[in-house]
Amino acid sequence: MSKSFLQALVNRRTYYGISNEKIVAEPMIVEIVETAIKHTPSAFNSQNSRVLVLFGVEHAAFWNVAMEALRAIVPSEKFASTREKINSFAAGYGTVLFFEDMATVEKLQGQFPGYAANFPVWSGHASAMLQLVIWTALEAEGLGASLQHYSPLVDEGVYSRWNVDRSWKLTAQIPFGKPTAPAGDKEFMPLAERVKIYR
Repeated sequence: MSKSFLQALVNRRTYYGISNEKIVAEPMIVEIVETAIKHTPSAFNSQNSRVLVLFGVEHAAFWNVAMEALRAIVPSEKFASTREKINSFAAGYGTVLFFEDMATVEKLQGQFPGYAANFPVWSGHASAMLQLVIWTALEAEGLGASLQHYSPLVDEGVYSRWNVDRSWKLTAQIPFGKPTAPAGDKEFMPLAERVKIYR
């Protein structure tokens, strides 16, 4: 087992304080995403995960979509903390948007009706694995990131601005950038309560 892989997993944390200072070149980030989406497993090798990588004005545009969607539902007297949170993500260097192509899922359901109920679940598994792979790889390059979920509030804005196929279901977002504040403390349950070994 690779110690470097496990160490990257251990080091991966949630960073809310990030900046847009360029510490990793865009081509390296694109390479991380492309390698991850190519090699992260999926049920029946369905390859149903999809990704948008947003930099610069497009990164800012996504968080503006989120801001306006939240402004429409959060009471004005409580919006200050929401604005602060969204601005903290917008302050980063980029954002990865994660999707699952439900047309692919539905096609598999038709081809393998005995597993039809499982394919949406397996699609979720593939998406979660891809998110962890990319998040951990960004961490290994010195970038801070966090996993966010603003769907379905932002969906219409995303479909409209980036002409995303309606069969793509938005599952998560990872804003990333140079860490400007340490990750918070993390507590762990006793492993004996979570892992059982039998011989």
